Amino acid sequence: MNHVTYFQSVVMLNKPVRITFVRLNNSKNLNLKQMKKTTIKFKWLQSLVFVMLLMAIAISTDAQTADKRWNIGLHAGAGQYNGDLGNDFYKMDMAFYGFGGLSITRYLGNRLDITLAATKGEIGYLEGASHFRQEMSTATINFRFNILGEKSFFRPYIFAGGGVMMFVNDFAAEKTSDYDFAAPSFGAGLNIRLGKAVMLNLNETFIYSTSDKRDGVELNSNDAFLMHSVGLTFNFGKKQDADNDGVADRKDKCPNTPEGVAVDAVGCPFDTDMDGVVDHLDKCQNTPENVLVDKTGCPLDTDQDGVADYLDKCPNTPSKALVDATGCPIDTDNDGVADYLDNCPNSPANARVDQNGCPLDEDNDKVPDYADNCPNTPKGATVDEFGCTLDTDKDGIPDYLDKCPTIAGTAENNGCPAITKEVEILFQKALQGIKFDTGKSTIKAVSNPILDAVVKVMYDNPSYKLIIGGHTDNVGGESMNMTLSKNRADAVSNYLIAKGVSPTRISSSGYGYSMPVDDNATVAGRTRNRRVELSVEFIEVVEVDK
Repeated sequence: MNHVTYFQSVVMLNKPVRITFVRLNNSKNLNLKQMKKTTIKFKWLQSLVFVMLLMAIAISTDAQTADKRWNIGLHAGAGQYNGDLGNDFYKMDMAFYGFGGLSITRYLGNRLDITLAATKGEIGYLEGASHFRQEMSTATINFRFNILGEKSFFRPYIFAGGGVMMFVNDFAAEKTSDYDFAAPSFGAGLNIRLGKAVMLNLNETFIYSTSDKRDGVELNSNDAFLMHSVGLTFNFGKKQDADNDGVADRKDKCPNTPEGVAVDAVGCPFDTDMDGVVDHLDKCQNTPENVLVDKTGCPLDTDQDGVADYLDKCPNTPSKALVDATGCPIDTDNDGVADYLDNCPNSPANARVDQNGCPLDEDNDKVPDYADNCPNTPKGATVDEFGCTLDTDKDGIPDYLDKCPTIAGTAENNGCPAITKEVEILFQKALQGIKFDTGKSTIKAVSNPILDAVVKVMYDNPSYKLIIGGHTDNVGGESMNMTLSKNRADAVSNYLIAKGVSPTRISSSGYGYSMPVDDNATVAGRTRNRRVELSVEFIEVVEVDK
């Protein structure tokens, strides 16, 4: 069986581009009328290419940017079909149907554009007995995401959008027309910069139709079309003068000049006194020559003391310092420490001062040396207004060494009254002499003589404050022993209070078995650990007038 393949192309000014590859099974089916259709008229296509080249030469813009926001493209290509009759996507041995196109793109950002694209051509399918052929026009709006930035030589992109498709069937006995929606259209492409004016565009567009009847068969799925195109796109836009100063942005060396400000030939504001600050910002427009100025055009005052640097004899004075006419800090009390550093700006004349301007107090007793009658008072001593050590209770022990500074005492007892031997013996007897019922805080009667003796000691010594501590052995749980020891100490306290001792002169605490004095592993040790300890603190006795 003979196979004949022929190329059919019709390109006319008043007709869509039509490119069709047809494969026939028998050469006898090829008649003269069909052969005539092989004539290729390139005049329109040649004109299109010529116009593209002229535009590429004439337009002198850079790649599409924020300044050149518009792009027009001219495209040509072929479409393929996928539907109920079959699928010829990317099949090179199937019929191709040509189209021409126009695109208008608006720059939205470095990576984002919006494109209005229109095409006009043919679409069809030919495989054995399955075939259809119609004119197809499309108009879509797509958002395009540029994968690389606007300055890249290669600019791959992806896009998505939608639109409408118009179909005209003028190959049938009766001409018909209809339209579908393209929902969605999407694809990918590549822009290649050929120069300042033009980019080569390669594009693949997939269009899904909302209809399933363009191929004349309505079965399972809607018709879809794949558009392969190549074209040239051209960037353009008005040259901008963003600051409206009369100098175009491309020549403007100061592109953000405020409106109404006079500028020179390169778009920069005038600076009459040549101090580096333009006139409309210069608050001191007659600054002397070679004087350093701040951002307002006024002579620098580095230390912010109100005296400009070129007149300031002390140019590094801190801003908070009061200065004289020459810019030097004032020292009111003439102690050698400037007022802004002087914590004592009114020091007496001839008083020795420290680095803060305050009179020296070498013994740190809060009485300055120039008024201190005792300049070598030990550290921590309480002193009178003349800087001499206090001894409030007049016991010969200065207050700073006296643990009972308001109660006369002895040096052996650190300034506190001496505890008599009898009291020490009594407190020692109390350790084991105060007895309780086993596991309870009830005081046994055998303890009363000792407790009564303690009451007498408290009456005889009004400066005593009795400290009572309850202790147990380790038999039983920690919590139980802690509670028991506290209750026993409180029981002793309550006994003394009941005998007339003021509650303010007694303090009681329980310690459980946390402070043993012997080994809890032995009976004797546990006996010694079960105890009530008595000690005294001293309090000042204040006489109250009756």
